Amino acid sequence: MRMIKVMLSGCNGKMGQVITSIVEKSEGMEIVCGVDINTVSKNDYPVVSSPFDFSGSVDVIIDFSHPSSLENVLGYATEKSIPVVIATTGLSSEQVKKINNAAAKVPVFFSANMSLGVNLVIDLVTRAVKLLEESFDIEIIEKHHNQKIDAPSGTALAIADAISDVLSEPSEYVYDRHSVRRKRKKREIGIHAVRGGTIVGEHSVIFAGQDEIIEIKHSAASREVFAVGAVRAGKFIIGKEPNLYNMKDLVSSL
Repeated sequence: MRMIKVMLSGCNGKMGQVITSIVEKSEGMEIVCGVDINTVSKNDYPVVSSPFDFSGSVDVIIDFSHPSSLENVLGYATEKSIPVVIATTGLSSEQVKKINNAAAKVPVFFSANMSLGVNLVIDLVTRAVKLLEESFDIEIIEKHHNQKIDAPSGTALAIADAISDVLSEPSEYVYDRHSVRRKRKKREIGIHAVRGGTIVGEHSVIFAGQDEIIEIKHSAASREVFAVGAVRAGKFIIGKEPNLYNMKDLVSSL
């Protein structure tokens, strides 16, 4: 069986090292090049500061780095016609547009959260919304470690967007209640961020009704769940037509 050659962007970061470990245990896959601002090689593959500095062949790019690296990654992927998995979080709306533009030229896998479990939670939540929206208030609470820069998390926003898409009426995202003294509006979706310690990631969706509460929750015990999803996405996207793919497509293919 031919080995799948991976370029890993953000290879020396925490997630990059976890992905490296997962790929080493994954049959039929190898990392042939790492990309990182820190070009010290911590593993058995070369590390460059830009993907354009690598002259070898690549089958798929997995990007788990920093938003500032996105333009280089997409530029290399489109120029070389290489499928790319974008797992970096904290991207701006303008950067998301660039991802969509790249997807017209090459297969692009983009998801706010690479955990299969989180994406199953999103599916369950949207089903619950259809039954509960008339008589339940919806709140989202996300918790992450104290080193996370963006808030709320991209996953929390993805959950909110999925809920908003199935609501019968337009919703309003509310991130902060202390500045406005008023009762909660019916169509609000509250989104709250907690930062502390070494919390890997927790997302809860609370449906609060009259005398009852329903909570759908996902907790990640380690970064490995996201790495496994990213590696699966890398295998999934090879051979696909240029388009934008996400975890829903991957889950449907399993």
